Amino acid sequence: MRTLVISDLHLGSRLRRDVLRHRAALDRLCHELEGVDRLVLLGDTVELLEGRPRAALVEAQPVLRAIGEALGKGGDVVLLPGNHDHALVRPWLRERRARGEPLGLAGRVPLKSSPDLTAIARWLKPARVQVRYPGAWLGPGVYAHHGHYLDRHLARQPTLPTSGATPEDYERALGTSIAAVGALMAASLPPILGEPADRIAGLIRLAGIAVLPLAASLPGAPLLAPLSAGVLGFQFRRVGLPAMAAVTARLGVEAEHVLFGHVHRAGPHADDDAYEWRYRDARFWNTGCWVYEPLLLAGATPPHPYWPGGAMLLEDGELTPLGLLDDVDPRALR
Repeated sequence: MRTLVISDLHLGSRLRRDVLRHRAALDRLCHELEGVDRLVLLGDTVELLEGRPRAALVEAQPVLRAIGEALGKGGDVVLLPGNHDHALVRPWLRERRARGEPLGLAGRVPLKSSPDLTAIARWLKPARVQVRYPGAWLGPGVYAHHGHYLDRHLARQPTLPTSGATPEDYERALGTSIAAVGALMAASLPPILGEPADRIAGLIRLAGIAVLPLAASLPGAPLLAPLSAGVLGFQFRRVGLPAMAAVTARLGVEAEHVLFGHVHRAGPHADDDAYEWRYRDARFWNTGCWVYEPLLLAGATPPHPYWPGGAMLLEDGELTPLGLLDDVDPRALR
């Protein structure tokens, strides 16, 4: 089975940073899907955290319809919600909790568990759709998770068990993140004020820090792109990868390969230290994102760890990182 994994589409983003709203990016993805048996949408597919879920869903609909048509009747879609589209599975999680049912590593979510989930599945037809949460096994020894649980190791949170933790432990610790508060605040502000606030919220999510993102509101922000990307990359290696390793260890995920998204930083790249992307017997892979963030990319060219269009191809047990938009004119992505 030929499986393509992509993450962090953020369809309907308030600042219109989601590149699949542009025909060149959507056409390229649909072209790549022609030879794919299964597409995994690894979280944050629709931007539902900015206080405008109805508008985001309206903007996401034509993109999801195009993806479903490209896959066709023989194609499968595995949808895994992340933190920005967590609302899709919230009713299902509440019902399980009320019944006292434990949350496993790869629960199957009924498509009718929420109206928005039902609508998304309908838009993805004629492809067959299934929803998994919080993760999914894509093959022997290959586990996929959006990666939002790693946030619990980046800030002070309710204590988690050092071993034998469950997904429910992480769900209870989720709470309201700084990024969520910032995004909601930005949505209520005029555009001239809302845009810097929105960028701050997004970069807080990516870096797990609260200082560097303030640069987003400065007049010379485009000049800071190389520095911003470099500092975020350092922060990711220093705390992001160890945090994801901690999640994997505490949940007892026994996998040879662990795929995640969330931080928008594809990897490992050719110049990355492969040792940093390993923990015990597991090798970590990040799919990257489908968002064009000028603060990180101004003046940059692909290949670049934050360039939109990142993907992972799984075939015959082998994983291959891809940059599906690396040869698309950057002007067509923003």
